Amino acid sequence: MSLIIDSIPESVEVGGKNLPINTDFRTSILFELLMQDKTIESEDKFETTLQLYYPVEILKENKAEAITKALWFYAGGTDAQEPTVGGKGSSSHDRRYSYEADDIYIYAAFLDQFGIDLQDEDLHWWKFRALFRSLKDDCKMSKILSYRSMPINSNMAKAEQKFYSEMKRLYALPDDRTEEEKENDFAEMLSL
Repeated sequence: MSLIIDSIPESVEVGGKNLPINTDFRTSILFELLMQDKTIESEDKFETTLQLYYPVEILKENKAEAITKALWFYAGGTDAQEPTVGGKGSSSHDRRYSYEADDIYIYAAFLDQFGIDLQDEDLHWWKFRALFRSLKDDCKMSKILSYRSMPINSNMAKAEQKFYSEMKRLYALPDDRTEEEKENDFAEMLSL
């Protein structure tokens, strides 16, 4: 799919029928948050995904296809098998952004750069994704993304190392790993 050539979808084909899909950016943000929530069982995530994206009840035999189409929609029209949520990885350790922790920065960036008040707009998810990915480097949200992903190494001047370390600490995302995941990460770090 091309955002500049093709019409953005308002529906998907499931079970041989065109079904409307909830295109509002808030729905896909809620979906991303749902996928990150470790307290919700997979089966419940699937059912909630269907409720988020489809205004009609999905027949039991079409649920797997409806989930696949929802993932396709979330991924912007690509055939993604697994959603890549929160930036690079799924844990807060790898993520570059969080819709919960960064909400004010994202809101301000859209208002400042595009004149879009996210409280007032019904914005298609694919448009939102495109705009979010193209935020100017000088906006606060882009700077925060840069700080979080900046590798700190010995080739940097000490002042640079100190600055980026402080920015990483200041803008760190909440650590949502379980104790077991933290222990595994620590053991893996020790084995290097």
